[in-house]
Amino acid sequence: MNRVILSVDAMGGDHGPRVTLPASLSALSRYPDLSIRLHAELDVLQPILDKLSLSDELLSRLEIVASGASVAMDEKPSSAVRHRQGSSMSQAIKCVAQGRAHACVSAGNTGALMAFGRQQLKMLPGIDRPAIITSVPTSGGHCYMLDLGANVDSSAEHLLQFAIMGSVLAEAVDDIKSPAVALLNNGEEVIKGNEQVRLANELIAANNSINYIGYVEGGGVFSGRADVVVCDGFVGNVALKSNEGLAKLIGRKVRRSFMKNMYRRLVAMLAAPILREIEEEMDPSRRNGATLIGLQGIVLKSHGSANAKCFGYALDQAVIEVRKNVPELIAERLKSYRKY
Repeated sequence: MNRVILSVDAMGGDHGPRVTLPASLSALSRYPDLSIRLHAELDVLQPILDKLSLSDELLSRLEIVASGASVAMDEKPSSAVRHRQGSSMSQAIKCVAQGRAHACVSAGNTGALMAFGRQQLKMLPGIDRPAIITSVPTSGGHCYMLDLGANVDSSAEHLLQFAIMGSVLAEAVDDIKSPAVALLNNGEEVIKGNEQVRLANELIAANNSINYIGYVEGGGVFSGRADVVVCDGFVGNVALKSNEGLAKLIGRKVRRSFMKNMYRRLVAMLAAPILREIEEEMDPSRRNGATLIGLQGIVLKSHGSANAKCFGYALDQAVIEVRKNVPELIAERLKSYRKY
């Protein structure tokens, strides 16, 4: 694929075009083969755009598409689907569905994004529900975790589907041959877990397209033993948010501890490069950009509170998945190994 076209919901998130516009312009500077369709309310976007001095070359790869009223961050998905078809979010996804863009990126309402995605892009054959997947830090780098909130109740069959999709994404994006897949559980013993998890364990183990290594406990997610960790959306979301909160807590406590006296401040100066390296590796914003996997198209969800740099990471992830043809790879794997 020579040219990548991203469809960006410029109005989504807590900051809208104040973040999405500079992030998009920065991405255009990083990728000479990238074009962006920016969907926005013109009366909001234009004053910000007018203050910028942009080259003709950059402007030639940026298309502004006028949209209607935006989806509120607290709006119910059903209401958004009924009343916000002209919104920047809906238009951004529709652009992908119509083949005018290769991927959509939004920092907007997650539920509405999922609803529009299912309505306009439809599910991949053999996939019942989309899942939210992103990378989390481990001792050796990172692993992928899904589902992170799209489905609060998932059957064993759904967990099997998540395992297949996560395995394909890890293999494609990180060039991992036969990624190790684990199932999140409250113990590693076979007898542990509820009925849903135990049945999923049997189904995943029986599917020879997956390099399944069994159960992993919460703490084991970060050991690096698994490349993909599978769970239902309720458990995944709680685990992700809890660990993001813990990482921030540890960072605050370390900084306060180093400031207690002059000796510790001196030690902090000496250790500053190491502390910065650790902080960067643990920073959740560096992994901003969760994929709504399972749709017949690429949709990336950015944190609603993301700044321009963080939103740029979501754009980077979208470019990677477009170049790797992730949905097509999942569809091909399902053709060969679908058992449901």
